[in-house]
Amino acid sequence: MQIRAAVVREIGAPLAIETVEIDEPRADEVLIRTAAIGVCHSDLHFIDGTYAADLPFVPGHESSGIVEAVGADVRHVAPGDHVITCMSVFCGECRLCLTGRSHLCDSPAADRAADDVPRLSADGTGFGQLYHLGSFAEKLLVHERAVVKIDPAMPLDAAALIGCAVTTGFGAVVNTAEVPFGSSVAVIGCGGVGLSAVLGAVASGATTVIAIDVNPDNLELARRFGATHLVDASTVDPVAEVQRLTDGGVEFSFEAIGRKETAEQAFRMLAVGGDATIIGMVPEHQLIEIDASELLFEKTLRGSNMGSNRFRLDMPMLVDRHRRGLLPLDDLIADRITFDRIDEALDELRRGRVARSVVVFDHDEG
Repeated sequence: MQIRAAVVREIGAPLAIETVEIDEPRADEVLIRTAAIGVCHSDLHFIDGTYAADLPFVPGHESSGIVEAVGADVRHVAPGDHVITCMSVFCGECRLCLTGRSHLCDSPAADRAADDVPRLSADGTGFGQLYHLGSFAEKLLVHERAVVKIDPAMPLDAAALIGCAVTTGFGAVVNTAEVPFGSSVAVIGCGGVGLSAVLGAVASGATTVIAIDVNPDNLELARRFGATHLVDASTVDPVAEVQRLTDGGVEFSFEAIGRKETAEQAFRMLAVGGDATIIGMVPEHQLIEIDASELLFEKTLRGSNMGSNRFRLDMPMLVDRHRRGLLPLDDLIADRITFDRIDEALDELRRGRVARSVVVFDHDEG
């Protein structure tokens, strides 16, 4: 079967939308007709070479769709089901999975063997699938443990955002940091992930939620989502301003950009006993510096891997919150675009626009 996919053949070059062959699903695989794809900055790290990936590959990981076919051993979904994909593929058997940390599973066995027939290929060349998914394609062929079935009443364009941004930001607050009721919170970077962290802080009952960004539109969205204070980091020192607003610092901070300087700011704006969580993908091999003496005041610097999710539980819960009007995902979508415009959306990310563009496919096609 032939489909169109966006392929990375050269680091830093424009994506090539090519016609590729997609194989039939094996016993544990699911074939999905892609409905929507969120254009996420995490993909850009690999496309531009900040993080390493074997060439050629199909990027993309934030997607939703409708199941077309399943392998003989698949039990979780069936043809016609609406699904969200997730890069937190799990094996269900390793120590991490069995201790409730399936999002950190390092042996998911989600890809075919190197000497096997590739899922995606063209002219005898197989393509890698970023995060075991490769969502920048008209159809996806993935392992059963990379999908979750959702309520078919959920709009699939908004559902795609739950596949990464919302689960990552909301989950970092609720799952990773476990922010308690009445806390003070600061969020650095109010793109799709950061705004989801704001929503998570509000849902957790934080009484002070400080949104920090340099884009006034993003800050306005944060205000609408429940932020109590807005800080324009282009006009003030965000650390000093947070300390001023809170009389000494916040109990919890979240960095949702992925830069050395903002990660360090997240730690520096903590109150005594505070907890800083780095959500953004700081470049590989980049060192983050903190004042070691601050550790004597029981301050914590930690990472979060996709919101410490249990995606088959968390994603349906987030779908339910959206359907009950508690998670305004439509406001996170900056633009709905066609597949041919995906490179334009990536260029907007490079220029600093961090709100989500979503590729939407015509369900009547094919």
